[in-house]
Amino acid sequence: MLDSLQQIIDCAEKTNRLFWEVVLEEDMNQRQVSREQSMAKMLTVWKAMEDASHNYTGARRSVSGLVGGDGLKMRQYNLKGKNLAGGYVGEVIAEALSMAESNACMCRIVAAPTAGACGVLPAVLLPLCHREELSQQQILEALYVASGIGAVVAHRASIAGASGGCQAEIGTASAMAAGALVALRRGSAAQIGHAVAITLKNLMGLVCDPVEGLVEVPCVKRNVIGAMNAVSAADMALAGIESRIPVDEVIDAMGDVGRRMPVEFRETALGGLAVTPTGQEVKRRMAQE
Repeated sequence: MLDSLQQIIDCAEKTNRLFWEVVLEEDMNQRQVSREQSMAKMLTVWKAMEDASHNYTGARRSVSGLVGGDGLKMRQYNLKGKNLAGGYVGEVIAEALSMAESNACMCRIVAAPTAGACGVLPAVLLPLCHREELSQQQILEALYVASGIGAVVAHRASIAGASGGCQAEIGTASAMAAGALVALRRGSAAQIGHAVAITLKNLMGLVCDPVEGLVEVPCVKRNVIGAMNAVSAADMALAGIESRIPVDEVIDAMGDVGRRMPVEFRETALGGLAVTPTGQEVKRRMAQE
């Protein structure tokens, strides 16, 4: 079992393979499947992401009424050509909102690595795929990179807000997305590691404080932050900027921070935004309905 990113990086470099190939082989060994079976399974994941994006209209609202329609607003704003982010980044924001809203509205999504963080990875991949007409093979390779990163973080730290705060959910999703982007740009295995480290450091300590315990506020908008963080970290790594702290040490530190985090900040709705006056008003309203 590959239990560290440095192990994957070393294996890739020593055997003259790409990061994704090491992860693919590990999946084949772990699940006792063929290369074709593994890639077919990964393709179903990608198709589900595409379907979730295509099925978004902006018309649905969550049961609480707190979430829905913002992805559409962002898409319409982008079309005006006046957005500060512009181009690809504007599309990333819109996709992250749309996908995370779809989860809150009980639509079919891909947990990547969790449902609450489902918008991050597709937000960076779908717009790039459309803009550059990436091949299916390229996308599958990027998804293997992302899954390998997620598996290591889950093993060494946590991917659940209930055990590690939002740094574990959005943080891990952001790291997965950053690594996938570096791979798509043919960055080295080492650069993938630096992108992951930079990404996780940027979100370390992020609490999980859902209003009324729902994966809606502030979860949906945090998917945007995770996606934007991934893009910036990937660009830094591709530029040759390195993390001064090795990637596995960053993951371990994130896990330690999560374990030390007060229970109020770990998906209990007992702290942070959940206990603001407005957050409490939402709770009272929901109790009456």
